[in-house]
Amino acid sequence: MKLWLKILIALALGVATGLIWGPQAEILKPIGGVFLSLINMIIMLLVLASMTVGITSIHDPKKLGRVGLKSLMVFAFTTMAAIVMGLLFSQIFQVGEGLNLKQSTEIVLQTPPSLSEILLSIVPNNPIKSLVEGNVLQIIVFALFLGISINFAGEKGKPLLEFMESLADVMYRMTSIVMEFSPIGVFAIMASVAGSFGIAVLIPLIKFLLAYYTAAIVHCLVVFCSILWFMAKLSPLPFFKGMSDAIMVAFSTSSSSATLPVSMHCVQENLGVSKNISNFVLPLGSTVNMNGAAIFQGMAAVFIAHAYGIELDWQSLITLTVTATLSAIGAAGIPGSGFIMLTVVFTSIGLPIEGLAILAGIDRIREMGSTVLNILGDAVCAIYVAKQEGELDERQYYHEELVELEGSDI
Repeated sequence: MKLWLKILIALALGVATGLIWGPQAEILKPIGGVFLSLINMIIMLLVLASMTVGITSIHDPKKLGRVGLKSLMVFAFTTMAAIVMGLLFSQIFQVGEGLNLKQSTEIVLQTPPSLSEILLSIVPNNPIKSLVEGNVLQIIVFALFLGISINFAGEKGKPLLEFMESLADVMYRMTSIVMEFSPIGVFAIMASVAGSFGIAVLIPLIKFLLAYYTAAIVHCLVVFCSILWFMAKLSPLPFFKGMSDAIMVAFSTSSSSATLPVSMHCVQENLGVSKNISNFVLPLGSTVNMNGAAIFQGMAAVFIAHAYGIELDWQSLITLTVTATLSAIGAAGIPGSGFIMLTVVFTSIGLPIEGLAILAGIDRIREMGSTVLNILGDAVCAIYVAKQEGELDERQYYHEELVELEGSDI
């Protein structure tokens, strides 16, 4: 049985268990926590090693700049399209209408960082400290400079490169071992979430969730499929089949970073993207390409505006789009960034940030779909860049028999 099918069965059983047990299902939460901890212990060294090796594999500095520029352009395009999609569907569904909020709801939020603080925070003062604190964006910046420096060092840099290649291979193997436990972890996570939220708590916000998931699906079908079909000249169907394992892990863990090892496997082994491209694009995308969060930011702003009876003019919508694009990019390296960065968007157009407390209850459920959209956006970018650079094996992309994750080398 393939891993994604095991995960799907575990997910369904977890939801059923949570609904039957109710709050008592919280007893399973530590098991899910152990699984997430196992994944988290892989991430930092995997990102450092794989991205460093990926950069050193691109010996031509011009190619490195070209790949990076193409990736960032695709990320910026899909992020802005996601915000517009969120605004569009929030108007279609009229999210937030009828709540008629008048009294402020108390909510404690950290002071959101300014744009300049975000830009300054991506450069590590101490790479070891960044590893310890789990600051992925800073590690990516360090890996970028480390990989370039190894190339410039020539023969003297080869021992360090061999060490990083060995570390990357070991982390890939460790990923395959940890993923054997994913069905158990997914079952425990979904049981505790379903037990905590139940069904009744979703009723007041069901319209928002429906609008969000509709926008996410349309964004996936219109934007991602258009990039694959028209720009990469590829059929989208093998893409979704090849990413099935990563989709299930992303939906259950709600973490782009936690899904990164599985995404790298799917893109390389199932879809034929070279390690040179995937090792560079995917870690970068997991921190700066947040399509799911971008849709949420636009939709949440309209939701709160409607709830408080605030009219948003075109100037406010333009300001919202630009600010949300920048904050979606900057959110990745900031702990608890979802709601904290949304305060930047709200402040830019004068919305009451205390309204975020209303959406806090469904954020975990919203994040499940959001994470799937995030990882699919990263994979689409990797495929497009690989096709442009001649590093996509189309025979492998269209292969009907996909390589199973269990017991295979990643």
